[in-house]
Amino acid sequence: MTVVSRHECHACEQAEADVQRICADLGVPWEIQDVDADPELRAEYGDRVPVILIDGREHGYWKVEEARLRAALGG
Repeated sequence: MTVVSRHECHACEQAEADVQRICADLGVPWEIQDVDADPELRAEYGDRVPVILIDGREHGYWKVEEARLRAALGG
Protein backbone atom coordinates (compact mmCIF):
# COMPACT_ATOMS: atom_id res chain seq x y z
CA MET A 1 0.00 0.00 0.00
CA THR A 2 1.28 3.45 -0.92
CA VAL A 3 0.44 7.03 -0.06
CA VAL A 4 1.42 9.42 -2.85
CA SER A 5 2.19 12.57 -0.95
CA ARG A 6 3.87 15.98 -1.05
CA HIS A 7 6.06 17.81 1.48
CA GLU A 8 4.39 20.63 3.39
CA CYS A 9 0.88 19.39 2.56
CA HIS A 10 -1.46 19.33 5.56
CA ALA A 11 -3.92 16.92 3.91
CA CYS A 12 -1.01 14.60 3.08
CA GLU A 13 0.23 14.68 6.67
CA GLN A 14 -3.25 13.80 7.94
CA ALA A 15 -3.63 10.97 5.41
CA GLU A 16 -0.20 9.58 6.32
CA ALA A 17 -1.12 9.60 10.03
CA ASP A 18 -4.43 7.86 9.32
CA VAL A 19 -2.80 5.24 7.08
CA GLN A 20 -0.03 4.65 9.61
CA ARG A 21 -2.57 4.02 12.38
CA ILE A 22 -4.81 1.77 10.26
CA CYS A 23 -1.95 -0.23 8.76
CA ALA A 24 -0.32 -0.69 12.17
CA ASP A 25 -3.61 -1.99 13.51
CA LEU A 26 -3.99 -4.43 10.60
CA GLY A 27 -0.31 -5.37 10.25
CA VAL A 28 -0.18 -4.11 6.67
CA PRO A 29 3.08 -2.63 5.31
CA TRP A 30 2.90 0.73 3.58
CA GLU A 31 5.15 3.38 2.07
CA ILE A 32 5.15 7.02 1.07
CA GLN A 33 6.06 8.21 -2.42
CA ASP A 34 6.79 11.89 -3.04
CA VAL A 35 4.73 13.05 -6.00
CA ASP A 36 7.26 15.80 -6.75
CA ALA A 37 10.22 13.41 -6.89
CA ASP A 38 8.80 11.38 -9.77
CA PRO A 39 7.74 13.03 -13.06
CA GLU A 40 5.32 10.17 -13.84
CA LEU A 41 3.59 10.50 -10.47
CA ARG A 42 3.46 14.27 -10.83
CA ALA A 43 1.91 13.96 -14.31
CA GLU A 44 -0.64 11.40 -13.08
CA TYR A 45 -1.65 12.91 -9.75
CA GLY A 46 -0.49 16.55 -9.82
CA ASP A 47 -2.41 18.46 -7.18
CA ARG A 48 -4.77 15.60 -6.36
CA VAL A 49 -2.59 14.42 -3.45
CA PRO A 50 -2.70 12.62 -1.16
CA VAL A 51 -3.57 9.56 -3.21
CA ILE A 52 -3.97 6.09 -1.69
CA LEU A 53 -2.79 3.20 -3.86
CA ILE A 54 -3.48 -0.44 -3.07
CA ASP A 55 -1.53 -2.93 -5.17
CA GLY A 56 -0.62 -0.06 -7.50
CA ARG A 57 -4.25 0.86 -8.17
CA GLU A 58 -5.88 4.07 -7.05
CA HIS A 59 -8.13 3.52 -4.03
CA GLY A 60 -8.90 7.14 -3.15
CA TYR A 61 -7.56 10.65 -2.84
CA TRP A 62 -7.61 13.81 -0.71
CA LYS A 63 -8.67 11.99 2.48
CA VAL A 64 -8.73 8.53 4.01
CA GLU A 65 -12.14 6.91 4.22
CA GLU A 66 -11.31 4.65 7.14
CA ALA A 67 -14.08 2.04 6.86
CA ARG A 68 -13.55 1.70 3.12
CA LEU A 69 -9.77 1.42 3.50
CA ARG A 70 -10.06 -1.18 6.26
CA ALA A 71 -12.44 -3.23 4.10
CA ALA A 72 -10.06 -3.05 1.12
CA LEU A 73 -7.17 -4.18 3.32
CA GLY A 74 -9.13 -7.08 4.74
CA GLY A 75 -9.73 -5.60 8.18
